[in-house]
Amino acid sequence: MRIAGSIVAITGAASGIGAALARELAAAGARGLVLGDVREDDVRSVAEALGGAAAGVVAVRCDVTREADLQALVKLAEARFGRIDLFCSNAGLVIDGDEHTPDEVWRLNWDIHVMANVWAARAAAPGMLARGGGTFLVTASAAGLLSSMPSASYAVTKHAAIAFAEKLAIDHGDAGLRVSVLCPQAVDTPLMKGRLGKGAAVDGVATPQAVAACVLEGLEAERFLILPHPKVLDYFRAKAADYDRWLAGMRRGLAKLRALDLAGESSAAGRS
Repeated sequence: MRIAGSIVAITGAASGIGAALARELAAAGARGLVLGDVREDDVRSVAEALGGAAAGVVAVRCDVTREADLQALVKLAEARFGRIDLFCSNAGLVIDGDEHTPDEVWRLNWDIHVMANVWAARAAAPGMLARGGGTFLVTASAAGLLSSMPSASYAVTKHAAIAFAEKLAIDHGDAGLRVSVLCPQAVDTPLMKGRLGKGAAVDGVATPQAVAACVLEGLEAERFLILPHPKVLDYFRAKAADYDRWLAGMRRGLAKLRALDLAGESSAAGRS
């Protein structure tokens, strides 16, 4: 896609990757930006730093666990700018969970990482298709291609996010809807602050701005899979080549992670 002159909507735009995408897209010449986030004051600050309404940057409160909020964001963008060329479904959270975690935590992961993409596509894709095409970006994670040692709820819902993006591309690619999925490893964002010491930074910690620059390059090239950490593709291929060997390696990695966590707890207890 061509960024210059485009109209873009971004959820989860108050900080991290979303805010970096807003900055990078504005610098690349996007004509209009509609920034949504549940943290209204923070997302308005991002918009104001980019020049606000006078510069074609509008901020709105958007809780992606509510379909009505996503519909309202799309309607605002279309009323203000006439169309959406790129929808960045970027909101996310990190709350670790396993099979013993309460259902409400699983539902929250599901709503933010999966249903928010479904609702956003339901709201934005019809207008894109009626105009002959557009681009839909899903922020997933390398955990969606591989897994997550700390969290089943994160891995499962990020897998589902990628599966939904695949199906969108299959169903609507021939009608002009381009779909991309962003799958980074560790990124220095507020969401990841508690994760960077849990094995997430094995291949380095990317800055949000570096991730955003990678996204723009991937969007312009119209690639489905956008990987700020290229090593992820090697891991993905190794997983597909020998699933049992990959699972054994993940078990070894989890054992090391648990040992590190235990050592950290013992050290902290010794200082208390």
